[in-house]
Amino acid sequence: MASDIFVIVTAYNEAARIGATLDALGRAFPNALVFLADDGSIDATSLLAREGGARVVRSERMIGKGDAATPAAYEALRHARAVAGEKDPESIFLLCDADLGESAVELGKLVGAVRQGDADMAVAAFATRVGGGVGVAVAFARWAIRRRCGLAMRAPISGQRALRASVLADVLPFAAGFGMEIGMTIDASRAGHRISEIELDLSHRATGRTFAGFAHRGRQLIDFVRVYFARR
Repeated sequence: MASDIFVIVTAYNEAARIGATLDALGRAFPNALVFLADDGSIDATSLLAREGGARVVRSERMIGKGDAATPAAYEALRHARAVAGEKDPESIFLLCDADLGESAVELGKLVGAVRQGDADMAVAAFATRVGGGVGVAVAFARWAIRRRCGLAMRAPISGQRALRASVLADVLPFAAGFGMEIGMTIDASRAGHRISEIELDLSHRATGRTFAGFAHRGRQLIDFVRVYFARR
């Protein structure tokens, strides 16, 4: 039986974890259609995702998370509308990162919150902080969201989100790069949708206090600033 849940997994070079993530999603959401938004991975991420049953929407080069996820989201919306026919296509869409591994099974709680009407978009907050940064980028993200739409967020850049079809349509196309989640939050809030955060026991591949880690967070911060000014 077809499911009204559509999953969009964002990935870049996640061959080591994509299999476990897809297995966990399969247990949490049987019969859900899964799309992989591959941002130009140069490893076996796309191949393993196809073997795991996902529909791969791949960029041949790295273009940034938001730009890579946008075509996958549009394709998922088209499938949802085709399944719904003439009815109101209020399917539920789950966005998540490919590095969650076995912990992705916890994401059923986000979908449950949306299905029960507790929120139009439910965002996962990690129960345990994972990462080695000093918090500058995340602090700016919180400030930017609060300034642009008045919403206080604990997990402003969490990539784990469940939302209704109408909300997804209002936040597309996604903001470029790592600004995707901030843009989604601001756009959804301004459109009048209800946003809530749910603490989940999730784990992911975190960047530490290394040169690569700080460079990654620096790129995030640049994208956050761009989103902030684009949504004046």
